[in-house]
Amino acid sequence: MTTILQASPRQFVSTESTKQIVRRALRYLQSGFAVHLRGAAGTGKTTLAMHLAGLLARPMVLIYGDEDLNSSQLVGSVAGYTRKKVIDNYIHSVLKVEDDLKHSWMDSRLTLAAREGFTLIYDEFNRSRPEVNNVLLSVLEEKLIVLPPDSSQSEYVRVHPQFRALFTSNPEEYAGVHPAQDALLDRMITIDVGEPDLDTERQILIERVGLERTDALKIISLIRSFRHAIAQEDSHGSTSLRVCLMIGRICREHDIPVSGGDRNFRDLCFDVLLSRAGASERSPMVVLSHLLDQL
Repeated sequence: MTTILQASPRQFVSTESTKQIVRRALRYLQSGFAVHLRGAAGTGKTTLAMHLAGLLARPMVLIYGDEDLNSSQLVGSVAGYTRKKVIDNYIHSVLKVEDDLKHSWMDSRLTLAAREGFTLIYDEFNRSRPEVNNVLLSVLEEKLIVLPPDSSQSEYVRVHPQFRALFTSNPEEYAGVHPAQDALLDRMITIDVGEPDLDTERQILIERVGLERTDALKIISLIRSFRHAIAQEDSHGSTSLRVCLMIGRICREHDIPVSGGDRNFRDLCFDVLLSRAGASERSPMVVLSHLLDQL
């Protein structure tokens, strides 16, 4: 059974920067085009997609890209059968037997969303094999889903006029991803989601975590300074908003002061940041220790 979700726009932190992206994406969606949110890990692509789905005010279906995903998990498959057997022996000398066997078809998430006009969010779609996503080509262009011959129903499903699709992907990821087909990318509008600006990060830490403004700025400044000091752009997410949320939430829930002189705060920063720092000409531990001393 497919679970239908309802997104809540109230959980989204809006700043001028995020509002600009939302306005653009919503304009494309309202015109019937699929939107592809592309960005590095921790930039808020999935949260943004769910926010957009909430603004469309339609039920939402969520799919996560996966190497083992197959076409039947998108479109549907035969999920059993119904057998009806009638034995007629009204006249004792005559035996009449009718045996009827029908396969039962179950729609999967893509077919359900397309048929009912729901909003589809396909998170990290390039983690699925390209041939699996081929079914999306006719959905986005011809507004049609072709079902397998043994589906025990109409061979075609017309896409509902209110159906909308949102895709996310991480171009910087190298493990477990596949190149997306040009034909599929050509059927959607791609918006690059970059690292949140200072105002956006600060508001998220204040509203989502409950930090004071000063503490939020301290954490953001520390992480940004650490990235700049080690000059490592591919430091496995050490600069992402997710890292700020991790440090901020732990400090808030365990009453750890955001201070370079506090032993617990220093240990927290070492545990979270050093594991995400890649190779660098400067020692990440020395750099972080110096920044914490300054903090």
